[in-house]
Amino acid sequence: MRVIKDVLTERMARKTLPDQGTLPSPPLKGKGGDDSGTFPSPPLKGKGGGKYELRTTNHDSHHKGGDFDVIVIGGGHAGCEACAAAARMGARTLLITHRIDTIGDMSCNPAIGGLGKGTLVREIDALDGLMGRVIDATGLQFRVLNQSKGPAVQGPRAQADKEAYKAEMQRILLNYPNLTIIAGSADDILRDGAGVSGVVADGKEYAARAVVVTTGTFLNGVMHIGPEKTEGGRFGAPASHGITPALKGMGLAMGRLKTGTPARLDKDTIDWSVCARQDGDAEPKPFSFLTRDFHPDQMPCHITHTTPRTHAILHANLARAPLYSGQIQAIGPRYCPSIEDKIVRFAGRESHHVFLEPETRGGNSIYPNGISTSMPRDVQEAFVRSIPGLERAAFLRHAYAIEYDFVDPRELKPTLETRKIRGLFLAGQINGTTGYEEAAGQGLLAGINAGLRAGGSEEVFTCDRSDSYLGVMIDDITTHGVDEPYRLFTSRAEYRLSIRADNADLRLTRRGMEVGCVGAARARAFRSKEKALDAARTLIQKTICAPKRAAALGFKVALSAGAKTPLDLLAYPDVAWADLTRAFPELAKIRPDVAGQLEIEGR
Repeated sequence: MRVIKDVLTERMARKTLPDQGTLPSPPLKGKGGDDSGTFPSPPLKGKGGGKYELRTTNHDSHHKGGDFDVIVIGGGHAGCEACAAAARMGARTLLITHRIDTIGDMSCNPAIGGLGKGTLVREIDALDGLMGRVIDATGLQFRVLNQSKGPAVQGPRAQADKEAYKAEMQRILLNYPNLTIIAGSADDILRDGAGVSGVVADGKEYAARAVVVTTGTFLNGVMHIGPEKTEGGRFGAPASHGITPALKGMGLAMGRLKTGTPARLDKDTIDWSVCARQDGDAEPKPFSFLTRDFHPDQMPCHITHTTPRTHAILHANLARAPLYSGQIQAIGPRYCPSIEDKIVRFAGRESHHVFLEPETRGGNSIYPNGISTSMPRDVQEAFVRSIPGLERAAFLRHAYAIEYDFVDPRELKPTLETRKIRGLFLAGQINGTTGYEEAAGQGLLAGINAGLRAGGSEEVFTCDRSDSYLGVMIDDITTHGVDEPYRLFTSRAEYRLSIRADNADLRLTRRGMEVGCVGAARARAFRSKEKALDAARTLIQKTICAPKRAAALGFKVALSAGAKTPLDLLAYPDVAWADLTRAFPELAKIRPDVAGQLEIEGR
């Protein structure tokens, strides 16, 4: 086993990683983390720590791989958050993934956030997760969707440089305290009575008291391009066949789902002059509450659309589409349908938007968002070249659909531990969800609870529909199950007026500190914000303005109204925070993030 920190550092500097081998994570220097939020800090002492005593089971047919507290299977977005969360809880954590250089890979859309999803990313960040900080460091464009509407239905979204994103995620995880990463294939889950006792990977037995399975679309994955069928978990990656029999052997109910991804196009073969340009926000907002001095170098996206000719080509070839020929049996996402599904379900529409999104800052790959398909290659090329601007588009990769196994999420407790097997947790697409953000949120929750379980604690960490989008999602899937890949929306949240993107830290960070999943750097930042908020509210309550004075300052208030505080004045539709600071100069000393929070609350 090669464990040489200098070699690892050199590899990371070259941005290349070996495909296999064991890479334990060297600890960060010093006692604390980086206040900038780039590196996580060690967990606070408290409930999340504790003593871990491993139960181990000897199997003569396997070589001993090592003893851990928590093992995470899969290095996708759920796996990244799960292993980091368990490690922050103080658990000695092992991440097993097919390839180290694909940890944090974006298999489909190179973007983070959106309506509902963006709020979930803020919640992940509030609990000291990684996704928000990584996208802040690597994003190409940042926008807040629905800005013309109220804060409750707005959604931060970022276009990602997918190569930089996974490189940054790998850099963080490869230096994470309490975390070891190995490249390999998990073949079986070991049991000891009613609970798990470890994992077999490539013939070696790794012992643990908690196991988190985050296999994404890899379980018996089959990719479809027209009549072509290829086994795989995603493009260029093998499927996983060992875990499904293990899960079925535990009595877990399973099924099949389907998702898909569009082709990738060469940017130099696109006529950008006929496409509408879409820029990021002039004053972009970061995802992470720890990000400061945020001035990203933004890139534009572009918009084009399908045409009646596009639809005619697709209609003429529906019999060749695996979705309609019977080749694909699984159900796909209703809210992210393939283009052949769109033209059937929305037959009255003459066109559909196609968003042309860069996948990297310096590369040529363009992601045509809105035209995922499993059509044969010749049909893909024909309908894509019927779209304005794409008449001469060269394909870097054809689109495909993928079918995969999932576990009925009603098999899970709200902690994401299985009801039947103690210490076995599931997170991500294996639970019937779709999307990076949904997967990351589940991974975070499962990792926290796996850490608690491995430490022998009976305490659990759960979220409620009234306190977070994470709670909405977990309640939806574990209570009702899924009959299609589940996706978060603001409309799913009854309490969306109070569980907004702006106040995720105020809702969740204190709870994270209490359970032990929040590091020292974030705890300091949060306490500082709480103190600043309290001071600002005290100042505002002391700033009383009589109606005559308010009118003299330019505020349209009735002279018969009672005395007003600045927050009372914010309730008027034509009053902004800038108006208050002009009228009451003492408010100008309130720090910007606190002022923004108060402005939203005042409305």
